[in-house]
Amino acid sequence: MSNIRRQSIISSVVIYIGFAVGLLNTYFFTRQGNFTEAEYGLTTIFISIATMMSAFATMAMPSYIFKFYPYYNDHLPPRKNDMITWALIVSTIGFILVMIAGWALKHLVIRKFGTNSPQLVVYYYWIFPLGLGVTIYSVLEAYAWSLGRSVLTNFFKEVQWRMLTTVLIILFITHVVKDFDLFIKLYAFTYPGIAITLFVYLVLTKKIHFTFRVSKVSRRFFRKIMALCTFVYSGVLIFTISQVFDKIIIASMLDDGVAKAGIFALAEIMTSIIQAPQRGIISASISHLSKAWKDKNMALLQKVYQRSSINQLIFACCIFLLIWLNFTDGITTFKLKPVYLDAASVFFLLGLAKIVDMGTGVNAQIIATSTYWKFELVSGVILLIVMLPLTYIFTKKYGITGPAIGYLVSITIYNIIRIIFLWKKFKLFPLTIQSLYTVLMAAACYGLCHFAFKSLHGFTGLFTRSAAFVILYATGTIYLKLSPDILPVMRTIQKKLGLKRN
Repeated sequence: MSNIRRQSIISSVVIYIGFAVGLLNTYFFTRQGNFTEAEYGLTTIFISIATMMSAFATMAMPSYIFKFYPYYNDHLPPRKNDMITWALIVSTIGFILVMIAGWALKHLVIRKFGTNSPQLVVYYYWIFPLGLGVTIYSVLEAYAWSLGRSVLTNFFKEVQWRMLTTVLIILFITHVVKDFDLFIKLYAFTYPGIAITLFVYLVLTKKIHFTFRVSKVSRRFFRKIMALCTFVYSGVLIFTISQVFDKIIIASMLDDGVAKAGIFALAEIMTSIIQAPQRGIISASISHLSKAWKDKNMALLQKVYQRSSINQLIFACCIFLLIWLNFTDGITTFKLKPVYLDAASVFFLLGLAKIVDMGTGVNAQIIATSTYWKFELVSGVILLIVMLPLTYIFTKKYGITGPAIGYLVSITIYNIIRIIFLWKKFKLFPLTIQSLYTVLMAAACYGLCHFAFKSLHGFTGLFTRSAAFVILYATGTIYLKLSPDILPVMRTIQKKLGLKRN
């Protein structure tokens, strides 16, 4: 657990640095006088569609790597390990098929988006370089995670990519990049940039080797690999569609859809800050979960499941309520366009959904690395069956708030099903009495700070509310001993700062 804890903490710090850069980018995107809502919205739709392209193109290669890397690593020397070779070849072929389908279906895109989101039609083909970058990076990232390089990949994905965007934004604002046309075309090559960086790192450090000879492990597990990829592929497609469907629906259904997608994206970006510890914990724990299943170490699985649940719940409640305390005041204080105040209700609902998702631990990764990985498809189908109609119906009725309502309802049902499955099959359960204490304490801290400082505004209000909430919340977390990882982390910090001797 100490290794998982260390990598999770470092990854979370890296991810939060990336979010800080991302927030700076969001500030530049949404501040009056820089970009229009439609231009900002187009960048977010680009990423959503590129992510969906990647889900189709990778053909479940990341899941194949996560599941079978321990077998390749235990039975093959590095130079005879053919796993990454086949993963990259399959994904490249998959992306070629995606491009062919994209070109063939452009008339459908024009019909669906031409009226409400004409900007998307104009720059449609420029999504493909971005999609290729996301595809290759996803495969290399999965391989690097299995090598124990999760911190580095998180840096490339969360920090370097956003810094490339920052550079483009600054060049645009200073008129070095003279118009948005050139900006969006350069933006399309940001993800290929980080994919190349990760690839070069793996080559230079001799962590990646290519061989076109089929290894004994590939021959032995071929049928199981094919079965895994077939089922997981469907599940990944379903989950990815559920993640990006909201902005696509907004862009196609609502008047001035790209601009509305930009407002929705602001709430989504603020919500993603809540999710940073989840990304760190997942990237750090995935290889340990895979090995635990291989070794039939149920005690470790239960330990990781419960620890991931309470640690993520503590962070999620803290960050969500800290942002919610200051959401409206933050937009006005930093002089963002008033239209972005419409994102408040969206953020609240998406934030609750993230708390539900994170508070239930790494259930998806436990299932995906187990022998019951086929359940990924079953639960994914249920998610899609619930989410797609709800998103469509609620968007039509409530505008940009609709997709957030649909997401909250469906992600809650989705996680309840997973909890029940893991309990019935393996007696694994994520929640404890500390989970209830966390929620109650968080609500109490929020109530105290909201009513005590509601008359304060501007930077004074932002600082006072935030400081009071963090002090109250941290004190309550330590006093109640909500997580067994709190004291080890505090001791480590004290040692690093020289406040405590060994």
